[in-house]
Amino acid sequence: MKLTVTADTFPFARLFTISRGSRSVAQVLSVRVTQDGVTGWGECVPYARYGESLESVTEQIESLPLPITRAELQSALPPGAARNAVDCALWDLECKQTGRRIWDLAGLPPPGPEITAYTLSLDSPGKMRDQAAENAHRPLLKTKLGGGDQDIARIRAVRQGAPGARIIVDANEGWTAELYARLAPVLVDLGVEMVEQPLPAGHDDALLTMDRVLPVCADESCHDRASVAALKGKYDIVNIKLDKTGGLTEALALREAALAQGFRVMVGCMVGSSLAMAPAVLVAQGAAFTDLDGPLLLAQDRDNALHFDERGVHPPDAALWG
Repeated sequence: MKLTVTADTFPFARLFTISRGSRSVAQVLSVRVTQDGVTGWGECVPYARYGESLESVTEQIESLPLPITRAELQSALPPGAARNAVDCALWDLECKQTGRRIWDLAGLPPPGPEITAYTLSLDSPGKMRDQAAENAHRPLLKTKLGGGDQDIARIRAVRQGAPGARIIVDANEGWTAELYARLAPVLVDLGVEMVEQPLPAGHDDALLTMDRVLPVCADESCHDRASVAALKGKYDIVNIKLDKTGGLTEALALREAALAQGFRVMVGCMVGSSLAMAPAVLVAQGAAFTDLDGPLLLAQDRDNALHFDERGVHPPDAALWG
């Protein structure tokens, strides 16, 4: 078994801004696992918020003992970007070795398209209205917010630009409990369906005693199954991202655990190419919210890219992954 790691860069179609800063490119790692002349691959997006970098994640991946199985990988690396890329590459390798599709290997029904959110970059209310108008044909818009009362102006502007779209918002840990109490009723009146991670992870106990008139989704507070117990009473929804869970294996297990404990499920992504989104399409089947728009934010994508249309994001072609 041979394992290789390469760094790839994909330019954004436009400058992408969240509360933590702006980016013009997506930097990803591509992992290829080759055995007996067959190669499977996967992609991860190291995330500085979790102490990851291209260099640190590459080092983690290259430290793995080979050969390695998917089961052995779960204890060899912690949840995170490194394990994600290798886990997905091993799934793809097995698909190619056996000639079976990923859903057959995972014991799941054949997937269909899922409506995905399209993310509007954080900006002034006027510019966010323009972004919304440009994408008013999309059924679900996700609006990045920055904290403060201007967030209401931003959502009013988005609603003006896209009066018929469903809206969800992402605060990226930028609110306080007081701000949630002030903003949530207004956002509900504007048709917003939920907010992602309004309070900082590790400082979200206030959610236990708050009247959550606007449903709250755990993002930075939820990584894998070990996270779920601490979310009870604070959150209504959990956001499953493969770069947090450490791959498809744990993502599927987290989905099952979260649903069993009464949470609704969202499936999200870091901004990467179609290769990173492909495994997540399987996890997103039947999710309350799907946010796999990474390729739509890029100026260029992989060959055999995922197909997006009015029905949403479609399952990957075998030529791409799985």
